[in-house]
Amino acid sequence: MTLPPARLFTGNGPQLEAMSRPSSAGAGGGGLGAGKAGGGKHGGSGGAGAAAAAAAAAAVAAGVSSVAGSGSAAPSATVSLAAVGLPGQSPELTALFECPVCFDYVLPPILQCQAGHLVCNQCRQKLSCCPTCRGPLTPSIRNLAMEKVASTLPFPCKYSSAGCLLALHHSEKPDHEEVCEFRPYTCPCPGATCKWHGSLEAVMPHLMHAHKSITTLQGEDIVFLATDINLPGAVDWVMMQSCFSHHFMLVLEKQEKYEGHQQFFAVVLLIGTRKQAENFAYRLELNGNRRRLTWEATPRSIHDGVAAAIMNSDCLVFDTSIAHLFADNGNLGINVTISMC
Repeated sequence: MTLPPARLFTGNGPQLEAMSRPSSAGAGGGGLGAGKAGGGKHGGSGGAGAAAAAAAAAAVAAGVSSVAGSGSAAPSATVSLAAVGLPGQSPELTALFECPVCFDYVLPPILQCQAGHLVCNQCRQKLSCCPTCRGPLTPSIRNLAMEKVASTLPFPCKYSSAGCLLALHHSEKPDHEEVCEFRPYTCPCPGATCKWHGSLEAVMPHLMHAHKSITTLQGEDIVFLATDINLPGAVDWVMMQSCFSHHFMLVLEKQEKYEGHQQFFAVVLLIGTRKQAENFAYRLELNGNRRRLTWEATPRSIHDGVAAAIMNSDCLVFDTSIAHLFADNGNLGINVTISMC
């Protein structure tokens, strides 16, 4: 029987030839298998913008001043701006907080140059002078009036242009954006060689176009056959599984998580959101020589990635000695079953 060629990913990018069992469809990847079941914003905030917002704050927070020196805050009076009812939904007011470099928002602690221009803390660390007036950024000057105003405003998520409708307090914004479902997706293939990123809808077209070597099998119950598991160094085997009108990525990685101790990590990722992933469960099973090793879990979204699963050991983990117990001539078959919750 003629076996179609497939490819597997290595840790450093070069690809090695491998073989797969015949199966339903697809262009094939390092994981190899045989099916068992058929089937925006305005421009940057300059000194005038900062002064305007500071004036609005001063009207209701008299006595709050900017402090030069180490960047520490020293207000001379405390007034609640929320009680005055500043127009928190005003896009004009929110726009005054936009960084002139990255166009994200300047959030507390807010530092200004000597002329009063603002720049966000992330960009400030990379600059030697003010991007607006080219004046010095040192000594650090804390703008307490702008911080007071910022504490009363809801700021849109940085992925609002992608569809996120949330507006949050500045203290909640960074944590939300780390897990926002509208954050761009990166290529889910293991390794760092592919720098693609885009929308969720574009992930599968990208894989089909740029990673044609990845095998896709149909059905909720398939066999993932990883060939040549004795290859030296860090190696990745990748395969796609299609069922329940969704696509799943199966990844087996061999790496040294601890020095001198090689381990295998197997995980299933959903080409979808975290919320969609909660609707599914997967089971990985090694069988052979009257032994059985099973792992059951909820698939991770590709937003989380393989690295996070390995870091937290939230996957099937086994060392090379266990792999050899189940391997046949250097090839390891993993039964993969996807089910709906």
